[in-house]
Amino acid sequence: MLDRDICRRARLARDARFDGQFFTAVRTTGIYCRPICPATPPQEGNVDYYPSAIEAARAGYRPCLRCRPDSAPGSPAWKGTDTTLERALRLIDAGALQDASLDRLCSRLGIGDRYLRALFQRRFGVSPKAYARYQQCLFAKQLLHQTRLPVTDIAFASGFRSLRRFNACFREHMGMAPSQLRRQAGTTTGGLTLHLAYRPPYAWPVMQRFLARRRIDGLEWVGDDHYGRSFTWQHAKGCFTAIHDPRRHGFRVTLELDDLSVMQPVVANIRRILDLDADTQAIETHLAAAAPGLPLIEGLRLPGTWNLFEAGVRAILGQQVSIDAARRHVQTLVETLGSGFVDSAGEQRRHFPGPKPIAENELAFLRMPGARRETLHRFAAWYREALDADDPTHWLALKGIGPWTADYARLRGTSHPDIWLAGDSGVKQALSALGSQSRLDSQAAAPWRSYLTLQLWNR
Repeated sequence: MLDRDICRRARLARDARFDGQFFTAVRTTGIYCRPICPATPPQEGNVDYYPSAIEAARAGYRPCLRCRPDSAPGSPAWKGTDTTLERALRLIDAGALQDASLDRLCSRLGIGDRYLRALFQRRFGVSPKAYARYQQCLFAKQLLHQTRLPVTDIAFASGFRSLRRFNACFREHMGMAPSQLRRQAGTTTGGLTLHLAYRPPYAWPVMQRFLARRRIDGLEWVGDDHYGRSFTWQHAKGCFTAIHDPRRHGFRVTLELDDLSVMQPVVANIRRILDLDADTQAIETHLAAAAPGLPLIEGLRLPGTWNLFEAGVRAILGQQVSIDAARRHVQTLVETLGSGFVDSAGEQRRHFPGPKPIAENELAFLRMPGARRETLHRFAAWYREALDADDPTHWLALKGIGPWTADYARLRGTSHPDIWLAGDSGVKQALSALGSQSRLDSQAAAPWRSYLTLQLWNR
C-alpha cells in the first residue's frame, strides 16, 4: 500500500527517486501526473495516489501533457512480489499479445488463462488485453510527443494494425485524438529519437566500463557518454545509440529500424539492456542488510545483451578463459558469420549471427579447444529447433553447458534479477579479498542476487 505522507513529500519535492513509483491523480482536473511534474502542486485534499498508470486510468484519469507519464521509468514498488505477473508483463511489453493470442501467452507462462486474468484483475483491475492496449496507447503518446513520425506510422509502431482502431482506442484512453495531441505537443524532435528515463542514481561510469571492456567492434560502439549496437528483432534489423543525459535522468536514444511494427518491443528491450527500470535504492537497502560490511556502489545496473541466444554464445566462448580472450573469440565469430551493413552515418556495422549460420558452419576459424567448438555448434543447432530454447534450465541437458553458462546467460540475456554466480572466479576472488570484513548471506540477498554478483565483480 502507498504511504500518503511519503507520496506527498515526494511530489512536493519533485524527487526523481520516486519517479514511476506512484502517480498523483488530481480530482479537480481529471489528470494524473508523475511525482516530478513541473506544474503547480495541487492541494493534498484534491489528490489520490496510484501505484501504476493503468490503475489511475481505470479510475477515470487522463495522463498529464506536461510531465508525460508515458515516459516514466517502470519498476513500481509492488514489483518483485509476484514473479509470474512480472514475467507476463515483460512478455506483453515485448509484444506477446500483438503477435499471438492470450492462450499462447499462458502456454509460455505455464499457467491457465483464468489464473492469468485473475492476476491482472487483482493487481490492476483490468484484463491482460486491456493492460496491453493501454501500454500501446502510452507508447503512441510518447512517439507523438517526441518524434515527427506521421500518425499512421505511429499507429503501426505501437502495434495497431488499423488506423481506425488506433484512433478509437487512443481517444478512449487519452481523451483526445492523436492528431489533436500532436498539435498540442509542439513536437520538434526529428527522426526516431526518444528520451528514456530512469530513476536516479545511475552508476553510468561502471556500466560504461563493463560494456566497453566487452565491446565487439562493428557490433557495438561505446564512448564516455554513450553505448550503441546493431540488432535484429524477429524479421526486422536496426541499430541504436543511447547517449547518457544525467541532468534529465535518462538517455537520448536515436534509433534506426527497417520495420516500425516491432518498435515498441525494441524500445522495451533497450530499456532492459540499460536496466532503466531498476529501483536501485530499494535493491541496495536490501543488499546492505544481507551483506553488512560490503561497500556498495550506488546506482549499479545490470548490463544486458540483446537476447538470450547471444548471451548463451558469449557465455560458451567465455568458458574458462579471460574476459579479453572471450572478447576476441566473439569478435572473430561476428566478423566471420555476422551479416554486414552500412548505417545512416556511413559506418560499417555487423549483426550478431543467429543460430542458423553458426549451426551450419564447422567453426574451424575459432582457435579454441575442439570440445568448446562442438559445444557452440551443438547449442546453435539445438536452439534453432527447440520450442523451449528461451528457458536456460533446459540448456543443462546439452553436453558442455553447465550451471555457470546457463546462469550467466540468464543474467545478461534476460536481466534476471536473482542470479547468484557462486562458482564464478570473480565472485570467489572478491569474497576472498573481503575476508571477515563482510558477513555475506547470499540467500538473504534474494530476490536481488544478480545485483550482489555485480557488486562483487566490481570489487
